[in-house]
Amino acid sequence: MSKQFKDLTIKDAFMFAAVMSDPKECRRLLQLILDMDILEVQVITEKTMAYHPEYHGIRLDVLAEEQGTKRRFNIEMQVKSQKDLPRRSRYYHSQLDMDALVSGKRYRELPDTYVIFICDFALSSEPLYKYTYTSVCQEDNSILDEGRTTIFLSTRGENDKDVSKELVSFLNYVKSPEGLSEEDWENPYVASIEAKIRSIKHNREMEARYMMLEEMLKDERETGRQEGEKAGRIEGEKAGSQKVREQLNILARKLSQQGRLEDVIRATEDEAYFKELCREFGLED
Repeated sequence: MSKQFKDLTIKDAFMFAAVMSDPKECRRLLQLILDMDILEVQVITEKTMAYHPEYHGIRLDVLAEEQGTKRRFNIEMQVKSQKDLPRRSRYYHSQLDMDALVSGKRYRELPDTYVIFICDFALSSEPLYKYTYTSVCQEDNSILDEGRTTIFLSTRGENDKDVSKELVSFLNYVKSPEGLSEEDWENPYVASIEAKIRSIKHNREMEARYMMLEEMLKDERETGRQEGEKAGRIEGEKAGSQKVREQLNILARKLSQQGRLEDVIRATEDEAYFKELCREFGLED
């Protein structure tokens, strides 16, 4: 069930994008996460990248480009745990490269890219607030200068001494189901985010946009459900197996919820790919 506009918090995709659409707020968050100076940025929220109907498209929560250096930063708010996040980050990097390197440009003109996931769940058995990944040589530990960095932040970290107090405060704010707590008011950045959210909630135009988006998503989910059920019937008849029919129906619903309708269709035609998706969603014995 969708949330009411007045109940949205920073961890909801619409509100996160609305807050980060302010270049100043986005820049401050990037500086907090990366612990380095960031020049002025231009921000695009909910940017869709789909270069070919046969390839998997993506919709980015927040994409920022630094003026001058052209460095690009993709920030995603991730509430639910998914096993494919590492490969998803890899795909996001590739799409950012495709978008940046137009015909006629040289590889050296590719800007540095940062893909950042803010996760409201634990990422490993050793809970850290921040995980930074670059390509490292296995033989001499040298870093490959390819300009690609992936960062996972977790609200369930426990290593307070290893990261800044401000970052811990921000992640605690994200984790809180009710938003800001009294002690968090001491953090100027968190306080500014909360003030921004309250301002957005009093904006009738933003509320109308949210309601319109929810209606669009509702229609997409219904269309996806119908497409999924149709695909399930086709595959069930072809396989002649009750177990396969049940697996495909469950799979179709899950994929439809993620907007992956092309995967539903492919699963009905490619037995190997169907089994791969079943393993991805834990539908095999």
